[in-house]
Formats: sequence, C-alpha cells, structure tokens
Amino acid sequence: MSSLQVGLAVAGGLILGGVIAYNTWNARRHQPRQAQPEAPAPAERVEPGLQEAMAAPERQEPSFDAEAALPSLGPLPLPDKRPRLDALIDVIAPIALDGRVVSGDALLAALPATRRVGSKPFAVEGQHDTRGEWEFPQAGQRYHAVQAGVQLANRTGPLNDIEFSEFVMCAQRYADAVGGAPEFPDMLHEVARARELDQFASAHDAQLGFTLRARGAAWSPGFVQQQAARQGFVAGAIPGRMVLPAAEPGLPPLLDLSFDAQAALSEDVAHAAITALVLNLDVPQVHRAERPFDRLRDIAFALAEAMDGVITDDAGQPLRPELIDGIGADLDRLYDTLEQHDLAAGSPQARRLFS
Repeated sequence: MSSLQVGLAVAGGLILGGVIAYNTWNARRHQPRQAQPEAPAPAERVEPGLQEAMAAPERQEPSFDAEAALPSLGPLPLPDKRPRLDALIDVIAPIALDGRVVSGDALLAALPATRRVGSKPFAVEGQHDTRGEWEFPQAGQRYHAVQAGVQLANRTGPLNDIEFSEFVMCAQRYADAVGGAPEFPDMLHEVARARELDQFASAHDAQLGFTLRARGAAWSPGFVQQQAARQGFVAGAIPGRMVLPAAEPGLPPLLDLSFDAQAALSEDVAHAAITALVLNLDVPQVHRAERPFDRLRDIAFALAEAMDGVITDDAGQPLRPELIDGIGADLDRLYDTLEQHDLAAGSPQARRLFS
C-alpha cells in the first residue's frame, strides 16, 4: 500500500471519527435535561445503648428564631366561616316559615339534585335557632328562618332573565317542600344589578402569567417537576400542572405551574421534551397579604437561573426586570380598587365572583 493510500485511509478515519463525535455531541446537547438524584438526608446517629445515652452530656441545640429568619406576611385570611350568601353578589329570597322551627335534616332532604341555576351557583341557608347565625343547614340542628339565593355574576357572565326565572322556580319548589313561602325581589332590578356587577368584574379581573422558555436544551418532565418542587410546588390533579399551596388549608393555591400535558403522560418521559412552562397567578383568588406577585416574580427568576431559561410574555417577548416591577405596581392599584368595593382579593366574595 502506497503512502498516499495510507494517508487517505487515515484522513478518512479521522473524518469518520469526527462525524461520529459531532453527532454524539449534538444528540447529547439536544437531549432533554434530566432530574438529578437528590442528596440523601444525613442519617441520625444511633447511640450504642441507653446507659451511654444517659451518661452523655446534654446536647445544646442552636437557637433559631423563625420569625426573624422569615419575612412577615402580615395577617393571613381565615378560611371562610361566614354565610355563603351575600347581598353584594347574590339574589336572596327569604322563605317565611310562619314561626315554625325546621330541622336541618328536613332542609337537607329538600335540596335540589343540582346546586346550579344555569351557570350560577344556587344555595340555601338557615338561621340557627339558638345561635342566630346563618349557615348551610346541618343535620341535627334546628332553624327558625330560611333563605335561598343565586349568584348575580361569575366569569361566565351576568345572571340573565332566563336564569332568574329558573331560580324562582327552583326556590319555589324548595319552599313548598319545607312548608314555607318565598318572597322574591324584582327581576328587572336584580338582572340590572347583575349586569353592573359583571361589568365591574370584567374590568378588574386579572390572571397573570409568565412564560419560561428554554434557552438551549429542552427539559424533561422529571427535571421540571424537580426544579418546581424545590420552589415549594406540589403535583396538581391534572397532568402537567403543579400548584403552590396556600398557607391556610382550604384556600385556593397561590400559584400554578403548567407545561405540556402530553409530555407528562408520555410513555418515555425521559425523552419527552418540554421547551416552555407557564407560571400563573389568579389575582382575585389570592389575598394580597400572601405577597403572591412577589412570590411569582421571585420564583420565575429562580427557575430561569436554575433551568437556563428566559422569562417572556405570551407572545415570546422577553420581560425585563423593570417591566415586571411595573406590572407589580399596576396590581397594587387593582388590589386597592377591589378593597374599596368590598371585594378584596382572596375574600370569599371575590373568590366566588371571579370563578
């Protein structure tokens, strides 16, 4: 074999090796980033025996002031213990009982199969015979007054004439079942009130979302879930959704994180590629004392750094920090407006109206 042939063979081998190396590097570069094994928590040291443990000097724990370490959130809202019906956002029809006292069991048995009138929630309350408080009927309790109500508006729109007529029929059937006589307000007045409330709600409804997009390599579902869990998120009921729970049980989540549900349900999740996720804040559902926007902003920045992503709007335009701070100032004004109309964000009334 001549020196030329040897040289060509070596050059061909080098070129082939280079192509293989490049393809391998390129495939690994585009492979979705995977979750990393978490470091195991250090195991507690087990003392050799009881006598040695008793003889050992008492261990001094380092002092830790939780209140000093964590910023104060201010007073948090309590779970809703007030009546569900509110004249601000409900049509209320009193049901006269002619001085009779009705058991909670009878009130519960007379409830309709569905608790909705069209697209609006329907509810019944009784005034407790001894406490005098309005509440949802409870078995074993006694009530000397009853009222039925339907919500004036929600995110599906205002109460209309047809829904009001359905409410009248539903409440009348209920009153007949419990032996009472309902008194209904004027339909035209209530429907006009519903339109006015819906106009206010539509003008002051805010659902804020930040999109986090991968700069380079895509993410696997496991990688997204691991990074989100480090920020306090837990798995939601829907595939591809995680939520940041509220401090108080029973309240809506502070934030939710969503990504491609098909990737989350993929048979080979290790190779399912996610290039974007969305952080959402439903403003009227979360009390401002929880600092939801601050937490949304801080978590977005933390995930962008940890996942090598960029924060953008829905159109894919990058959001600069100063622009994000401007959004926070606008939200503060929205919180103030809602409070001035007795519909503070996170209140039971606001959660019902903006639902």
